[in-house]
Amino acid sequence: MIQGATIIFSLKNEVGGLVKALKLFQENHVNLVHIESRKSKRRNSEFEIFVDCDSNHEQLNEIIHLLRKHVNVVDMDPPDNSCLHEEDMYDVPWFPKKISDLDKCANRVLMYGSELDADHPGFKDNVYRKRRKYFADLAMAYKHGDPIPRIEFTQEEVKTWGVVYRELNKLYPTHACREYLKNLPLLSKFCECREDNIPQLEDVSRFLKERSGFTIRPVAGYLSPRDFLAGLAFRVFHCTQYVRHSTDPLYTPEPDTCHELLGHVPLLAEPSFAQFSQEIGLASLGASDDSVQKLATCYFFTVEFGLCKQEGRLRAYGAGLLSSISELKHALSGNARIMPFDPKVTCKQECIITTFQDVYFVSDSFEEAKVKMREFAKTIKRPFTVRYNPYTQSVDVLKDTPSINIQSKSGVQAHPVVLSFGVEMSLLSFFFYYYYFAVMNVHSHLTKCPDVFVIQLMILTAVWYALLLMSAHPTDPKSCLI
Repeated sequence: MIQGATIIFSLKNEVGGLVKALKLFQENHVNLVHIESRKSKRRNSEFEIFVDCDSNHEQLNEIIHLLRKHVNVVDMDPPDNSCLHEEDMYDVPWFPKKISDLDKCANRVLMYGSELDADHPGFKDNVYRKRRKYFADLAMAYKHGDPIPRIEFTQEEVKTWGVVYRELNKLYPTHACREYLKNLPLLSKFCECREDNIPQLEDVSRFLKERSGFTIRPVAGYLSPRDFLAGLAFRVFHCTQYVRHSTDPLYTPEPDTCHELLGHVPLLAEPSFAQFSQEIGLASLGASDDSVQKLATCYFFTVEFGLCKQEGRLRAYGAGLLSSISELKHALSGNARIMPFDPKVTCKQECIITTFQDVYFVSDSFEEAKVKMREFAKTIKRPFTVRYNPYTQSVDVLKDTPSINIQSKSGVQAHPVVLSFGVEMSLLSFFFYYYYFAVMNVHSHLTKCPDVFVIQLMILTAVWYALLLMSAHPTDPKSCLI
């Protein structure tokens, strides 16, 4: 029976050591799923390699036997050890394992949708309520893989959108972060986002897919934090299609298409921000209610109401700010309370949806916020970890966290280099040349021109490492281990 196995080994001090080791996996028909490299603390001159592979018991024993001739095997987890069984998930809240599983939770709307509260601006407007039911029915009928229905918006809806669009665009040059300002014109270019036209979600979804790997899924109203964050884990953003009531175009008690398209979409098109959003989603899968609430609060004060510093000035990147004229002005007025973003502190702050926030949190960059959230995610207790597979748009549920455990053993902090299925062929073609160079020409180079040999070897190594980095470029929707 083929199941996951992990092997950790360090390379011996010889030319072509990694090539020889990886060639053994190929020759024994062992499929490599995941590779990481990091400097060894045991021997400063060596690198440790973590390999996650598909193997049965006999294959594992054979590959270990052969590897010992070329490398120092540090540790291994046999098959059955990395996969979590159903009985181990008894007390874990249900969560989607593949993108189509979102069909099971995307319709669990908590509030609004087709039903409006008595204090909603459109509560007494029967025409508006009928229109809201139309949008809710479309969202409820949607299934993964369907095209998002195109909407013929009414003149009143376009007029309301136009007021919001026009007033916000007056503030963006002085209030929005540079990443937002870079992507907003692209939304106009590729999705016909204009003052007199509301973009169609299907066009927006295709645009985001090409830019950052995110897609749009229509939703009828508010989802629970758990269900909403679960979508982010698969790079899916649940998005409303209805427009706020026309009597108060500058206020809405709920997220509407003005908030989604003008607030969220431009930054979801930014790869670094998209990855930040996905990692919060991955950390939420199967977490306790308390942990999910903490993650949701951090999301609220970053993705919805976050500030950053650029050119020495505060700029907004939160969608709640970028879609609210009055609160955007307030947050950057100099009168608002500003604190550095620290997930351990932020997760305890009260989220306010009816008035301005009591405090806003600022980060120096998305990357800084992402690093802090990664560290915070490690404190969330789960009996497993999840790894996102972008090719199948699914998550693998693993019993332990190999990359984190290896770090704790070696005492080093390192960012993993990740390889997936499609990389193997491109690497093998490079390895052939590398192998030929190392074996066939090493003698002549060393005897005739040792300096040239060293330079060529360094270039080849740099090219190999570049291939690794490109295969796991953090701005692409590649494998994520959380």
